[in-house]
Order: sequence, then structure tokens, then C-alpha cells
Amino acid sequence: MKTESRPAAVAPASGEQSTIDPVALLQGLVFASKLARMYPPGHPIVEQKLKELDDSIGGYLKSNPVLKIDIVHGIVQLDGLPFDRGATSALHDLLDLGINSVHFQRGFQPDELKKLVDLLRELMQDGQGGVPIEKRLVERDVRHVSLRRLVPLDTRWPSRRWPDRPTGPLDPDYADSLRLAQSTFDKVAAAGTLEVVAVRELMDLLISKVASSSVAIAQILAIKEYENLTYCHSVNVAVLALLLGKQLRLGEELIAALVEAGLLHDIGKTRIARDVVLKPGALDVRERKLIEGHAMLGAEILVGTRGLHPLTPMIALEHHRTIKGGGYPDLRDMNGVPHVLSQLVSVIDIYEALTGARSYREPMLPEQACLVLARLAGESLNPSLVKSFINAVTFFPPGSFVRTTHGELGIVIRTTPGDVMHPVVALIDEGLKRITREVDTSERDASGLYVRHIAETVTPAACGLNIASILPAA
Repeated sequence: MKTESRPAAVAPASGEQSTIDPVALLQGLVFASKLARMYPPGHPIVEQKLKELDDSIGGYLKSNPVLKIDIVHGIVQLDGLPFDRGATSALHDLLDLGINSVHFQRGFQPDELKKLVDLLRELMQDGQGGVPIEKRLVERDVRHVSLRRLVPLDTRWPSRRWPDRPTGPLDPDYADSLRLAQSTFDKVAAAGTLEVVAVRELMDLLISKVASSSVAIAQILAIKEYENLTYCHSVNVAVLALLLGKQLRLGEELIAALVEAGLLHDIGKTRIARDVVLKPGALDVRERKLIEGHAMLGAEILVGTRGLHPLTPMIALEHHRTIKGGGYPDLRDMNGVPHVLSQLVSVIDIYEALTGARSYREPMLPEQACLVLARLAGESLNPSLVKSFINAVTFFPPGSFVRTTHGELGIVIRTTPGDVMHPVVALIDEGLKRITREVDTSERDASGLYVRHIAETVTPAACGLNIASILPAA
């Protein structure tokens, strides 16, 4: 197996997605380690297995900055999401070593894989011997891999405290919609009844004003560095549902039904204790059942509320159901496939939740959330709706603060039809005060190669940038 450095990763071409089976990858690592015990270094059988693993890991890291595989309560998770394959006996070899978390970072090289497999061989053969695994990795100059033992979070442990709502200047209509949503949800939590008049007022505000504001849309699609509370999440889902409805060219009546359903899909959480909804860590079995009950509770609230669209209770009930009949609640006595509008809200709900902050994790970048949707397409989510949604919001939505491969900082101001990875960017001066010029990152040179790519999405707060003050000029 060659040990030369892998070329620097670049963003995949438009429409190209990377996928990986985390269970198969962990099995492959264990199997390669066992082969290394059976055959001498450089043996073709060992080299072939190493090459397969390197191709899989390297391919994934071309379009993702990190590959995170964790085993939590016996369930394999890929980048924080459960993967629908049970742990096998091969994984117990890792668990027996106290390893239930394997992370690879971009920059990972083939020679690091060889050293990793050799370390696992040693550990399975001789045990840890009192030397921490992380120290052994450092001693072998393995810098882009971590092997750890996860400890379930305890709510008494310190966790990051995010603001309860968006901070800084907001689009005025978006700010009004958040205030109205908070008031409406608080009244449901206190009195148990939903005021349809307030729902209609909020829908009118979202449809007539918020959805037509480029600043509001940018603030909804941007990285959310605040605790994504239910009312904030619901407003954002409703606006994104409106955008997707227009992308699919739905009629006005159906779009209105979709916005209403997006706004109220999580209303059942108002009947669940706040400390459970906002728990900063892993839920226990009882708490998980309480949270999963929000779909049924929401349907009950909405069925008992006059004046709502007939589909709204059904969508609240089904938005955590998968296209294959899985998820919750268990509705095996009914048709296993959710209504198409429920499937649509499911796509938006996952994206919006991933890009929002929680006390136990950082918000996910929009492009990473799109890749998660792509992995779930066909298994949990409707592939056609995922494709339409990604085309609507794109990997780098307007308002995203990005860095190009030329080192330039800028704000995405519009997308390029047919090339979601190469938007038009308004470059910002070094003082982050004004826009200097626009560049189209889909531009190619005489040889047909792109002149520049988007290298990464950057958090505006980390640079002291207020996008809202610049976007209107863009």
C-alpha cells in the first residue's frame, strides 16, 4: 500500500454526494486488524483491505470535514444521527477495548490508516497496558484520528449555554413573527388551547412579508448560534416549507396548508416538561418516550381546534415517520407510508434542527446538513423531496458567510442555477464593513476548470460580522 499524501480535498461537483456505511467501516477496521495478526506486513490480502478502507474514508472526507462514528447505547451513529443497522459481533471487539467513538478528520492520510490498524492489532492482542490510546496515536504520528470512550452526559455536567433566541439586529417582520409565535406557544402551554386567530395572523405575516425578505431568509438559513427553541424552530420550518412549496409549484391553498402544518408540527412539545425538551444530554428511556409522545399530543391538540386545515393534525402526527413505515409513533394498524406533505415537513424539520444549536452540540453548517439529508434519502426521507429542498436552499444559502479557495471572505447573495456548489458571492473588505465586489464562483478558466471554490462556511459571530447590516446593500 502506497503511503504518499492524498491530494487536498475539494468540494464535490454539483449533484455529487458521498455516502458511507459506518457499521461496515468499523467492521472493516476490526477485520483489517485481525488480518494484520495473521499475515506479515505488506501481504496482498492486508494491503487490499487497507486500500478499501482508505478509499471509503478518503472519499467521505472529500465532501465532509470530519467523519464521526459513535456507538451510543448500542446504536451506531454517523455524524450524530442513528444509522439503521444494528451493531454486530465485530463491533464488540472495539467495545471490549473501551472504544465506542472513532473520528476521522480531513487531512487523514493512508499511512495513518496503516498505523491505526497496527495499533488496533496491538490492543486486541496485548491490551492497553496502562498507556492511553490517544497517547499511543500521538506517538505513532496519527494526527487525524481519535479513538475514545464516550460517557453518557449527565444533566448536572456543565454544557454550553446558547442564547434563547436570535441575537443582534433581525429583520423587523421576522422579529415580529418570533414574538407572536412565542406568545401563541406560551398560551398553549399555559391554557392548553390554541388560538386560531393568532395562527392566522402569524401565517399572514410569514407569507406576505417574512418569506419575501432576503434578510429574513438569510437569517433563517444561516448557522443558528442560539438555542433553537420550539417556537423559533416552528417559525423557521414554516418559512422553509413556503419556499419548498413554491419550488414544487404547489397551489396557493396547498402552500397555505403547508405553512400552517410547518408552524404547528411541534405544538405537542408545549405539553412536555421544559427540562426534558431542553435537557443538555442523552435522554433516558422514560424521557425518550415523553419526547416521542409529542407527535400524538400535537395531533390531539390540533384535532380539537376548529378552523385548521384537515391535514394539519395528520402532519403533526406523522412528521417523525419514515417513508418505509418506521419512526414514531407506531402506526402499524394504518397505512405505513406518511402523507406526502408529512414527508415534506420531515425533510425541513431535520434540516432546520441540524442547523440550530443545542446545549450539547454546535449547530451544523448548511452544507453538512444537506449531506445528512442526502444520506437519509431513500431510507427515511423521500429522495425527490430531498433533492427539491436542497435545490431550494442550496448547500450555501443566500446570507451564508463563506471563505473561498483564494482566501477571500464574502456573503453568498444568490445561487447559480444547476450548480449549487458555486454561488455568487459579495466579497467583503478586510475591515468587514463594506462589499468590494461580486464574484461568480461558477466562473471557469480557459481550460474549463473553476477559478475558485467555496472552501468553507464561516461563523459570522467569530469574526464580528453583522450580516444584516451588509445584506441590504447586496
